[in-house]
Amino acid sequence: MDRNTSVLVIMGSVRAGRVCPTVAEWIAQLGRARTDFRYEVIDLADWALPMDDEPAIPATGRYAQAHTRAWSDKISSADAVIFVTPQYNWGYPAALKNAIDHLYREWRDKPAVIVTYGGHGGTKCSEQLRQVAGAVKLRLVPTAPALVLPEAVIREGAALDPNRDFSQHVASVQGAIADLVDLLT
Repeated sequence: MDRNTSVLVIMGSVRAGRVCPTVAEWIAQLGRARTDFRYEVIDLADWALPMDDEPAIPATGRYAQAHTRAWSDKISSADAVIFVTPQYNWGYPAALKNAIDHLYREWRDKPAVIVTYGGHGGTKCSEQLRQVAGAVKLRLVPTAPALVLPEAVIREGAALDPNRDFSQHVASVQGAIADLVDLLT
């Protein structure tokens, strides 16, 4: 495992009051503990990617907008990605779909992990994201952790403590990271 290997942990939610930053950082910490890879958490809220503002389709790679070129450079610079996303109404957030749809060739053959979370873990979200990942030719690992949020976090705004609240999911996340290592080596 190489210290120069770069993994982007892309947060799928931009919603106010989200727990995604906490979940994404926890995933990155688990990755750092198991590999020598460099993990960078990417907050889509920091990326202004207006919907449908490119005149050409992404497959051409001809980007007119500076923000799209910057996004392209960021994704191209990574060896792999980990999508960390909540499940919203059985799907994944529009901000994540938009971020993926802004590009095409940058995703091709890039190893990727899908980690979902929600009241039911997010397996339906993962299924949808898996279809889109296939369309842009990402190489997905077989393990897709589905983290179940405690009811108090969802309904009462209780603080999320991933080490406590996701303790039963650590092996699944570690398995996904091991799968990612296999794709990268």
